[in-house]
Amino acid sequence: MTRPLRVVAVSGALQSPSKSAGLAQHLLNLITEQMPCQPRLVDLGLLAPQLTGAVWRTQVPDAVSQALTAVEQADVLVVATPVFRASYTGLFKHFFDLIEQDALIDTPVLLAANGGSERHALVIDHQLRPLFSFFQARTLPLGVYATDKDFVDRRLSDEAVIERARLAVQRAVPLLELTRQCLRDALPSVAEQMLAA
Repeated sequence: MTRPLRVVAVSGALQSPSKSAGLAQHLLNLITEQMPCQPRLVDLGLLAPQLTGAVWRTQVPDAVSQALTAVEQADVLVVATPVFRASYTGLFKHFFDLIEQDALIDTPVLLAANGGSERHALVIDHQLRPLFSFFQARTLPLGVYATDKDFVDRRLSDEAVIERARLAVQRAVPLLELTRQCLRDALPSVAEQMLAA
């Protein structure tokens, strides 16, 4: 029997609640509607006071360490960040600077961002995609970008963006199903290894 996918969403906003967390949660909800999942939202706005004082992984407190481990052990990642100075936030980058370099190899990653206007929409391809290519993750082909006017009370409200989010998840489903298949195929070999030990 296949275990549910561990789907972890990371919001890179500097405060909480935030539009980025709302966007990440929206995408997380869409994925959980498609298949059995163990969803988790890592809201960096809540972790910021504990995260910003750490230079090395060994210096982070337990809450940050648990968030880093959750991302490293995720079967699927959703990342969302506000655009800050034409890129992702420094807090978002600092968090991923502490991720083990090989932990995200082949992990599917759904990219999302939000900003003040449409002028920043290319942040997904010019900033986020290269970052996760460094990790050798599998960035999904369709990203989701939203502007401030696309939210009401930090929740997506614009129909066009909601439809794009739905399409991004729909196009991701075949890869996510493949990930589930790999998990199912791996389970017997893990059991065999345990019996042999």
